[in-house]
Amino acid sequence: MKLSIIYVSSLATTEAWSHTCLKMVNDNNVKNQNKRRDMLRSFGSVVLTSIAAPIVSNAYQLPDLPYPYEALEPYIDTPTMKLHHDKHHATYVANINKATEGKPAMSLVDLQTNALEAGPGVRNNGGGHYNHAFFWSEMTSADKASKTKASSKLSSLIDKSFGSMDDFKAKFQAQAAPGAVFGSGWVWLAYKGDKLHIVGTPNQDNPLMKGVASEIMYPILGLDVWEHAYYLKYQNRRPEYVSAFWNVVNWDKVSENLDYVIQNNAAVPVPE
Repeated sequence: MKLSIIYVSSLATTEAWSHTCLKMVNDNNVKNQNKRRDMLRSFGSVVLTSIAAPIVSNAYQLPDLPYPYEALEPYIDTPTMKLHHDKHHATYVANINKATEGKPAMSLVDLQTNALEAGPGVRNNGGGHYNHAFFWSEMTSADKASKTKASSKLSSLIDKSFGSMDDFKAKFQAQAAPGAVFGSGWVWLAYKGDKLHIVGTPNQDNPLMKGVASEIMYPILGLDVWEHAYYLKYQNRRPEYVSAFWNVVNWDKVSENLDYVIQNNAAVPVPE
C-alpha cells in the first residue's frame, strides 16, 4: 500500500514535469514562430520598398557614338570627336553617377526638370550627359546629311516662327555667337505652344530645366558651343564652327524629334 502511494505520487510528479516541459517547448515554438513572422514581415517590407524605389548605382552609361569618330570630317575633326566624347562626355557620366549614388532611380529626361534645385552636381553633370547624348544623335556624315531634309511639318513651323529656313539659320547663328552665349554654353531649337523657339543656355543647362527659360521647352536641335567642341580645329573662330555645323545636321532626325515632342508632349529620350 505504501509502495502504491509512492508510485502514484511519482507518476503525478512525472506528469506535472512533462506538462511543464511541453508548455515550455510550445511557448518557445510560439516565440520562434512570432520571430520568424516578424522577420518575414520586415524582409517583405524591405523588398517592397526596394521594388517601389530602386536605389541608383552607376545608373548612367556613356553611349557609343552612332558613327565613327571621323564621320563628321572635315567639318568636325576626328581628334575633337575623340576628346569630346571619350573624355568630356565620359566625365559628365562618371560625375552624375557620383551625384546620384544611393538615391532613387530616375530617367535622364526626368532628372532635367528639377536640376537647378538639385544642385550643381546634378545640374552640371546630368545636363552635360543629356545634352551630349542628344547632340551626337542629331548629326551624321556630310554625305548622308545632304540627303536629309526637314519634314513638311518642321518646314512649316520654321517658316511660321522665323520667316524661312535661311532666316532661322541666321538667327540661330547669331544666338550662338560669342557675344550672345558668352563663354561656354549651348544653343537650342525648341518646341512649345505650337511654335519653335531659339534658346541660348549657359554651361550645361538646357530648356528642359525648370527656371532656365520662362517656361519648360522641348529641344529638337542643339549645338554645343563650349570651346572643347571646336577649339582644336577652329581655335577662336566659333562663328566658322557654327556655320560648318549645318553640313552635318541630320534633318530627318530633327523632324523625328519634332514629331515625338508634339505627339507625346514630352522631351526626346536619349541613350542613358
